[in-house]
Amino acid sequence: MSRRSTYLLGAAISVVASVTVPQTVLAQDSADQAASSAAPAGEGAIVVLGTRRADRTVTDSASPVDVIGAQDLVGQPSADMVDAVKNVVPSFFVGQNTISDASTFVRSASLRGLPGDQVLVMINGKRFNRSSLVQVYAGGDTALSFGSQGPDISSIPSLAIANLQVLREGATAQYGSDAIAGVLNFQLRSKPGFEMQARYGQYFDNGGDGQSYQIAGNYGVDLGSRGFINLTGEYNDNKQTSRGVQVPSAVYFDDKNPTLTDRLPNYPDPVQNWGSSPSHGYKLMLNAAYDAADWAQLYVFGNYANSKGDQSFQYRPVSDWEMERDNGTDIATGGGSANSVFRHPIYLTPCPDGNATCPEGGFVKDGNVYNFSTLYPAGFTPRFVGETTEIYGTVGAKGEIDQLTWDLSGTWARHKLDLSMYSSLAPSYGPSSQTEFEFGQLSQTETNANLDLTYPLEVGLASPLTLSAGAEYRNETYEATEGDPQSYGVGPYGVQALYVETAPGVFAYDSAVTMFSGASGYAGTSPQAAGKYSQNSYGGYVGIEGDLTENLSFGAAGRYEHYDTFGDATVGKVNAIYHLSPEFAIRASYGTGFHAPSPGQNNVQVLTTAFIGGNQVQTGTYPVTSAAAQYFGAKSLSPEKATNFGIGFVIEPGNGFTLTADAYSIKVKNRIGLSQSFDVTADDVAAEPILAAVGAGGAVQYFTNGFDTKTVGVDVVASYRTYLAGGALNFTLAYNYNRSRVTDYDPNVVGKTQLIDIQYLAPNHRANLSANWQLGDFTFNVRESYYGEWRNSNDYPIREGNLADGAIIDGQHFGEKFLTDLDVSYRFMDRYTLTVGANNVFNTYPDKIMATVNNPIYTATGSLANGSVYPRSGGPFGINGGMWYVRLGVKY
Repeated sequence: MSRRSTYLLGAAISVVASVTVPQTVLAQDSADQAASSAAPAGEGAIVVLGTRRADRTVTDSASPVDVIGAQDLVGQPSADMVDAVKNVVPSFFVGQNTISDASTFVRSASLRGLPGDQVLVMINGKRFNRSSLVQVYAGGDTALSFGSQGPDISSIPSLAIANLQVLREGATAQYGSDAIAGVLNFQLRSKPGFEMQARYGQYFDNGGDGQSYQIAGNYGVDLGSRGFINLTGEYNDNKQTSRGVQVPSAVYFDDKNPTLTDRLPNYPDPVQNWGSSPSHGYKLMLNAAYDAADWAQLYVFGNYANSKGDQSFQYRPVSDWEMERDNGTDIATGGGSANSVFRHPIYLTPCPDGNATCPEGGFVKDGNVYNFSTLYPAGFTPRFVGETTEIYGTVGAKGEIDQLTWDLSGTWARHKLDLSMYSSLAPSYGPSSQTEFEFGQLSQTETNANLDLTYPLEVGLASPLTLSAGAEYRNETYEATEGDPQSYGVGPYGVQALYVETAPGVFAYDSAVTMFSGASGYAGTSPQAAGKYSQNSYGGYVGIEGDLTENLSFGAAGRYEHYDTFGDATVGKVNAIYHLSPEFAIRASYGTGFHAPSPGQNNVQVLTTAFIGGNQVQTGTYPVTSAAAQYFGAKSLSPEKATNFGIGFVIEPGNGFTLTADAYSIKVKNRIGLSQSFDVTADDVAAEPILAAVGAGGAVQYFTNGFDTKTVGVDVVASYRTYLAGGALNFTLAYNYNRSRVTDYDPNVVGKTQLIDIQYLAPNHRANLSANWQLGDFTFNVRESYYGEWRNSNDYPIREGNLADGAIIDGQHFGEKFLTDLDVSYRFMDRYTLTVGANNVFNTYPDKIMATVNNPIYTATGSLANGSVYPRSGGPFGINGGMWYVRLGVKY
């Protein structure tokens, strides 16, 4: 952290601390002080996360919990819950994912630098399902969650949420697999009333692109005095943004072929798009409960969502190109080759039947040819389409009988991802190639059954001991269905042995040319890769919590689970909080945890296309049980095992000020991730024919328990409530320091760029300082967000010098940034609220990509050869710049 940023963060803390002098303060309880001022009254006061007791609030909880009010989520100018959470939780990280295959459609988030499937997500305290996408895209976009299969929280509509509770410590002993980094629990609204909001926004730059439309409504009604029904619906439509420049190969083509300019993809915009992909979708949420008897309540809640995105892939140039630039002292030149599908024609004349010199399966090298330039005379840019569907439902009953509380529930959920493409081709099928492809469907289906029990036992201590116990059964099934045959297959022109006629009816072998299999850009699921894979588990837990004295509270829990795929796991946790005075308390926790490898991680198989040095390369991800993976040393997966330790303090002097600080350490052994890519040679293909799908020059990767990590950090959360000029004024400071490092790894499967990105891809320092002032019918909000320095070694590994000169492979250092968000709301006619605001008011961008020295393309265009100017992952806050928006709401 720089001297300037250290000073500003210190000043921010001082500002919050300085206002703790006695003043007139709001008369609200401590739990409300941790939540947004706009949170519904009574919703969010009691913590239900990290404890089985029903009387814990934020500041007397032995576990660090943040309660984020509804307005903090609804007030974000984004329809994506992932972005809303990212903006308000400093330790939550997710990339923008500009061109990152299916990872653009399901962005996997990270908490405390750990992957998305080490964060347990719940709705109303029940486990939310994984997405159907295993994150196999090998880029900085997914580096922290590379190889993970986490939930898709984008399907949750923000208007349905009463509050979000974030448990900032491991909780596997309480909630089961995945709760290593923490837990996100979305509490649904239950209050009666009607609310509707409509929002429009657009970015400052590129003529005001990225127009965003959203309309959402919530309706709740009481069922007499015995229950309620609450419904939420949302529709959103987000247009494309573009923050790159025209790629040099297209500039060259335009200069040489002016009559074909309008045939360039996306004309007149850049041929490939670095920015947000266009998307639209809708989301529905139901929450209902009914008291069937004095001792039993029936409840049901569910989520249905559909979203469709359309992503630009990289441009395939039709011809060789070059770039030169006179920089005042010399001429720098550079260039590249045409895409492989345009480098040679497809020969259509088969060898004559029965000719001994031109064998069956060969082709005559003559003028009867087909060129893909006939189909795409100016080159092509494939468009990748992903449609996600989330179906989630929980039904249950809960109640109390003679102080025994019980909760019996069942959950069924399915996440589907349909992948397709247009404006592409299948090279090996020549003139019969399709231009549109269906790649097949990925799905993740989960069934959970849970029983939770608590009972207060009076033993003469300061409080009854709360005994808890429960059991869980879980089945999860991963499925991949077959795509179009051309999307994965090898057509008749995959390998052409060419013969020239040296005399009438006499031929001689000339050469061989190849066209790679499947569609250009992505490969559909083949019959061999298609299939359905299941995993069953059951487990149970016991716990005890209580106040040993008036000042000392403690908790302990243990859990056992059995999986039919790998066996048993046993974990435990203890925590405590001690009040040294009514104003000051210390707390600590220790626990063990695990993450079970999912059926998707064990069985995913996919073929993707990447560009390395301008050349198109096929990369195959294979199951650890496959011959292709085992050829390169793959072994069966085992669970990740974690050890968590935390210690912190709580200051609550009672004058409207609250401060919590919690330090933590998380050790994870046998981390599951994707190996580094293994280059495939012609000898490898000959030794293991299944490698023909990627071909010589391609690459293979697979899942592995390849490394151990240790993550350390500190969370600081401060809040203060007072009055200014007769209006309520609220300050909140949230700061996170987080750093992960790899403590042990297998160098044969984990590369250096992975080691660097795990440590530095997310900023080690992140802070939010926000203020909310309500004066009459006006509300003013301002938030200052700080992002520390970060790196991306996977995408930009050379920081200075050329490789031949011993360059530092360290990842480019992207500098620290401050972003400012502002909005003003006016309430009129009692029920209507108009909000005008802007995120990133000063239009801040991450640092531009640096190039290696003497890079003529960068010198000439200010971009890389692919037209990108800013980091492709978007970094911690994206590459779209500032955005303004207006929102109109009505509430009854």
